[in-house]
Amino acid sequence: MSSEAATQPSGSRSLHRFANPGRFLRLADAVLPWVAAATILTLGAGIIWALFFTPPDYQQGQTVKIMYVHVPSAWMAMFAYTTVAAASAAALIWRHPVADIAAHAASPIGAGFTFLALATGSLWGKPMWGTWWVWDARLTSVLVLFFLYIGHMAIANAFEDAGRGRRAAAILALVGVINVPIIKFSVDWWHTLHQPASVSQIGAPAIHSSMLWPLLITALGFKLFFVTVLLLRMKSDILAVRIKTLRMMSLGER
Repeated sequence: MSSEAATQPSGSRSLHRFANPGRFLRLADAVLPWVAAATILTLGAGIIWALFFTPPDYQQGQTVKIMYVHVPSAWMAMFAYTTVAAASAAALIWRHPVADIAAHAASPIGAGFTFLALATGSLWGKPMWGTWWVWDARLTSVLVLFFLYIGHMAIANAFEDAGRGRRAAAILALVGVINVPIIKFSVDWWHTLHQPASVSQIGAPAIHSSMLWPLLITALGFKLFFVTVLLLRMKSDILAVRIKTLRMMSLGER
C-alpha cells in the first residue's frame, strides 16, 4: 500500500475502492438480481395489502388508499435528491467517476418520484380540500424540488463538454439540497393545509398499525425499486462510455 493510501481514512479508502467502473459493474451484477427480486416481493405484498386488506378511513373513506402511493413517492423524492447531492459532493471533492455517474443516473428517477407525489397529492387533495392545488408551503416546496430535478438534468446536458455540464449540475444539486429540510419541516414552520407528520412522530405514530405496516412495506418496495433502477441506469451509462471509447479507438486505428 502506498504512503498516500495508508494516510487516507478507512471510509475514504472504501469509497475509492468503487471508483473503478469495472469493479462497480461486477458488484452491480452480483447485487441486481437480489435487489430486483426483493423489489417485486415487497412492492407486490405492500400494494396488495394496502389496496385489499386495509380499512377505509373514518373521514376519507377509500380515498385514503392514495396514501400508499403518495407518501412513499414523497419520501423517495427527498431521498433521491439527497442521493444526487451526496453523489455530486463526492464527484466534486474526490473526482469520483462512479459518484458522478450515480448523480446523473439518480436525477430522472427522483424527478419521476416527485411528479408522482405531486400528481397523487392533487388526486388526494381534490376530495379532501375541494381543489386540485393550493400554494401550500409543503406543496410549493415539492414543486420547487421538481424544478430542481429538471434543472439538474438540463444543465448536465447543456454543455458541449459533458464534464463541464456535470460539474455545473453538481453545484446546482448541492445548492438545492437546502430545499429538502424545508420540505420536511414546512408543516411545522408554517401554517399549511397539509397534515403534519403521522409516521415519524416522537413516540407512537399517529396512524393505526393496520395502515402503518402496509405503508412501510410499500415504502421499502419504492426504495428497493429506486436502487434497482439506479443500478441499471448506472450500468447503462458505464457501458455506453465503454462503447463510445471502443468506437473512437477503432476509428483512430483506421
